[in-house]
Amino acid sequence: MQAYEMMISEVYKVKEDDTVRTVIEKFIEHQISGLPVVNDKNEIIGFISDGDILRYIGKHEDWIVDSFYYAFSIKGDNEGFEKRQERLLNLNVLAIAQKKVISVSAQEEVENIAALLGKKRIKKLPVEQNGVLVGVISRGDVIRYTFKELL
Repeated sequence: MQAYEMMISEVYKVKEDDTVRTVIEKFIEHQISGLPVVNDKNEIIGFISDGDILRYIGKHEDWIVDSFYYAFSIKGDNEGFEKRQERLLNLNVLAIAQKKVISVSAQEEVENIAALLGKKRIKKLPVEQNGVLVGVISRGDVIRYTFKELL
């Protein structure tokens, strides 16, 4: 079985000039947790997930870097949770999206997709054909299509 046989082809996505507000609205409206970021040619240029948003709004602790030659501290958050939430909504999606996107071709075999999802510990993979986004495959899609006929 290949990717195009199990992928979801009606892909929710965001454009590179959208804000994180648009992302969160789509997460809530469609009950999803990740979106490809595309340019005007529908080429994948990033991926944003619920984890990217949580990392941004979560509390950032102070870090102390101490070595033999020097020591310094990196200050965590100076502002409260609500301020981080407000600031996040107006950020461009590419400010927090992952830009090194792992994707698969529409002809990729299911066992390779399963291995990639498991090894990289990611939830979804964009599917592309000729450099253009054509679908998305999630862990659940792989499990459903792999075991549907066996059960």
